[in-house]
Amino acid sequence: MKSIFLLFSILLFFSCQKTEKEAVVLEIEEPEWQILFNGKDLMGWTPKIHHHEVGDNYANTFRVEDGAIVVNYDGYEKFEDRFGHLFYEKPFSSFHLSWEYRFTDQFMEDAPSYTFRNSGVMFHSQAAETILKEQDWPISVEYQMYAEEKEGEPRPTGNMCSPGTDVVFEGKIDDRHCINSSGSTFKWDEWVRAELIVYGDSIVHHLVNGDTVLTYSKPQIGGGVANRFDPTIKVDGTPLKSGYIGLQSEGQGVMFRDIKIRELTNQPN
Repeated sequence: MKSIFLLFSILLFFSCQKTEKEAVVLEIEEPEWQILFNGKDLMGWTPKIHHHEVGDNYANTFRVEDGAIVVNYDGYEKFEDRFGHLFYEKPFSSFHLSWEYRFTDQFMEDAPSYTFRNSGVMFHSQAAETILKEQDWPISVEYQMYAEEKEGEPRPTGNMCSPGTDVVFEGKIDDRHCINSSGSTFKWDEWVRAELIVYGDSIVHHLVNGDTVLTYSKPQIGGGVANRFDPTIKVDGTPLKSGYIGLQSEGQGVMFRDIKIRELTNQPN
């Protein structure tokens, strides 16, 4: 009986030791969140606006108000296709990006109608300094953010758009510029939690308020929409393994807050 008790004690000891070691490994492997926006200023972020040079934050388009990055057009007389992006300084490959957004009631009347209550976050983008002055869109993939346009009509958020890129959806390269998600429709003034889980040039997941609403794979350079780019940058078929994150401005007022990221090393599932 004593021998059995001793054997049980030894097995329990080693089992606990193993569990503790596994817990330590899991704690080490769990990536930490990095804050990309400090809530005070645009340190670490660079604007690139169509018709303007890199770094020219025309008419203070991107600004910080009440702890949020705000896209505001009160310094504009006309929009004149000044599609803009605010790029974070560091590229990422495999990551989990999280942020909150909501729209404002400001909309430039001469902006394209499709930009109404529409904005986005670009990822795997070319670097801001490689975007030419008259290039309209960065070669990138976009997490598209929508809000309700007409009451009662579905307009899901969390879609994918592909300026100068292609993705594989449902087993093949999808020719559509934008692919709709299964996300919900939200009022324009409602804060929404958006997330991107990206594994290099492998799997991409779009999440809205914690729910996965779209999955696709193999982001790569290709397709159209982007114009007047440096042709040495756009080599179709090149896998997009990494790139920059950019917040969009395209004629609709919008706010971004609580922007954070954690880099991933584990395999997609």
